[in-house]
Amino acid sequence: MTDSAWYGVTPEPVANKIAQHIAACAPSIKSILIDCFAGVGGNAIAFARSGRWKRVYAIEQDENVISCGRHNAKLYGVDQKICWYHGDCFEILKNELSPLAQYSVIFASPPWGGPGYRTDAVFDLTTMQPYSLQQLLDLFRRLTEDIVLFLPRTSDLRQVAKANEDSERIKAIHYCMEGASKACIVLPNPIT
Repeated sequence: MTDSAWYGVTPEPVANKIAQHIAACAPSIKSILIDCFAGVGGNAIAFARSGRWKRVYAIEQDENVISCGRHNAKLYGVDQKICWYHGDCFEILKNELSPLAQYSVIFASPPWGGPGYRTDAVFDLTTMQPYSLQQLLDLFRRLTEDIVLFLPRTSDLRQVAKANEDSERIKAIHYCMEGASKACIVLPNPIT
């Protein structure tokens, strides 16, 4: 795997728990999971292994990273359950996957702008690079309201709530290992 892939991959126990939670709360009509910014496939593999999804679509811009993802999926025996796309996720969503919208849940672990988020007591989601929280939500909502965002564990959840003023609630789940938060997912419109 590439150096940045080692840094960015979700720890396997966390990816598995996230996959379990999303599988359990997604409406039964939802049979497709689209993993935007899929990286080397840590989450896509967990989704495929959950047995919940008819198909997992994994989108990644870096061809070398996709090669690692395909290799990893083969090692886990789920290479036939994941369809990989190389390119910009928003273009692929619009031009390739939009016919699947009514059957899809979008999972996105977007780039956060580098490791600087670790020093922030509260991470400002308006400064995420290259996409802010609002840009992500606006673009994903063109396809579906069923969105799960993997965000820095110190994310300012008030910003998520403000971006969802039309919704009565949001759901945030922290995943911990050895007593420390390792991940946070946010469901702007809880799919439960």
